[in-house]
Amino acid sequence: MTVMKSTTERTPAAQGFSMPAEWERHEATWLAWPHNPTDWPRKVSAIRWVYGEMVRKIGPGETVRMLVNSAKDETAARRQLTQAGADVSQVEFIPHPTNRGWTRDSGPICVRKAGKNRETAFVHFHFTAWAKYPDWQKDQTIPNMAAKRLGKRLFNAQFKGRDFILEGGAIDVNGRGTLLTTEECLMDQQTQARNPGLSKKEVDSVLKSYLGVKNILWLGGGVVGDDTHGHVDDICRFVNPTTVVLAQESNSNDINHRPLAENRERLEGMRLEDGSKIQVVPLPMPAPIIYDDYRLPASYANFYISNAAVIVPTFNDPNDRIALGILGELFKDRPVVGIHAVDLVLGFGTLHCLSQQQPE
Repeated sequence: MTVMKSTTERTPAAQGFSMPAEWERHEATWLAWPHNPTDWPRKVSAIRWVYGEMVRKIGPGETVRMLVNSAKDETAARRQLTQAGADVSQVEFIPHPTNRGWTRDSGPICVRKAGKNRETAFVHFHFTAWAKYPDWQKDQTIPNMAAKRLGKRLFNAQFKGRDFILEGGAIDVNGRGTLLTTEECLMDQQTQARNPGLSKKEVDSVLKSYLGVKNILWLGGGVVGDDTHGHVDDICRFVNPTTVVLAQESNSNDINHRPLAENRERLEGMRLEDGSKIQVVPLPMPAPIIYDDYRLPASYANFYISNAAVIVPTFNDPNDRIALGILGELFKDRPVVGIHAVDLVLGFGTLHCLSQQQPE
């Protein structure tokens, strides 16, 4: 494994790497067995059963690389996954301590070379627990461990010698050169500032250099209650190279109504990497889910596209059926299935937040 320094000539883009779209074939999906009780107060046992459902749906199409804190955790994970009907032979258990289980944000972000040499490599976008929590040092080591374990190159994301902070949930790509993100997450200098002092132009340059994209679309804000302060994977996702689904709140009195409407207005004026218009498909929001007077960031946009299925969070809401129907019409090549996520969203994230794809 070689750690690549951050000179312009050695960035992924300069060497022909780019980030594939999530619907492209995976070698594996990374997950981390839940263990931190503060993520899901009094609910960790229930969350482990949700993991059983995730592995049951993902495992038939690809390897599941499951991080476990200890041999004891691996034994417990094997037992519970088996009881849930998951095929444990599809799971590669990897002993590695973590602070939390949100591998979308702390796990290895993968880029791939075009052409005959389909080499894949990892990019280390540094993780600091959403610039909010003090315990992130174990999670920060995951990309380095993954690169060593799999013998892959690791690119160290930097800007002028300074580590660049980014979580995987802050971005979404169409695999053709366009990337979606939000100003609330990456540009706010007052709340959870990832890279304080950097301009939008400078952030653009890092994303283009390390993800091989050419066209960056900036939405405004995310949904209320989002602990990450504006991750795009709760509001807007590519479903094919030219189409996004965009969370929309139909209740004009709801606090999410105006920010989500503003994002739609922005998208209407934006263009893809080839200059064409973006097809925007509205995706409803579930009714508010409140826990201890705090609104949780429940959203159908937090789905995950695996080889075998698209798994979608559901919330015991009438809009569950509508959201599954919309996504089912958009993904014709694999089943779209719901996974109950009312307990899961108590941790301020759901299925996409927990998973990180590793493309073939």
